Amino acid sequence: MKKAVSFVLIIGFSLAIPYAVYSHEKGHEMGKTKFTKHFHESLFQVTGKGEFSVEVLLDEKEYKIGKNVLGIVIHDKHDEDVEGADINVMVRVAGESAEQPAVVEEKGGGLYTIANVNLQGDVRWELVIKVKKKKIEDTAIFLFPDDMRNRKPAGQYEK
Repeated sequence: MKKAVSFVLIIGFSLAIPYAVYSHEKGHEMGKTKFTKHFHESLFQVTGKGEFSVEVLLDEKEYKIGKNVLGIVIHDKHDEDVEGADINVMVRVAGESAEQPAVVEEKGGGLYTIANVNLQGDVRWELVIKVKKKKIEDTAIFLFPDDMRNRKPAGQYEK
């Protein structure tokens, strides 16, 4: 009887080891979070603490968001749409915040639109996007014009 119990414990333990290293459900290693960039012409960044991904749609080439607005798609650590988040957007030029605050409107399915954002030309500026959902808060900072020139292709990215 003792041998049978030991055998079951050893088999059970050895079968559990792969799940500690690899998650079949999500198809990636545990401890590494994958985020998906869906659009080719968008800007993409995982927030500083790795809580969210932020994808910025700059125009209507790939997704109809409206004239003179930016679209942002927010996903959580499970690569799922974030709805009902508190989104704060600031534009900083030379460290100074823009005079007019950006107006954020939720559209559903993790999509938010931002009005009153003036895309500066070759001037160095930052687009700071703070995302807060329940007690989780994190920030993505896009640097212009650098991020416009160094766009990541659509696909999955780890944090």
